[in-house]
Amino acid sequence: MELIFIFKILFVIGGLIVLYAVIRNLDIIKIILIYWKDLIFRK
Repeated sequence: MELIFIFKILFVIGGLIVLYAVIRNLDIIKIILIYWKDLIFRK
């Protein structure tokens, strides 16, 4: 029971860290997505 609770807390903390990283790098992600879109639809 305790172990499951600890895993839930770690999962939430990890999710928050990932969310923060995505928000910080949103402009880089947009550039990559635009590049891939151009690469696919240019053909």
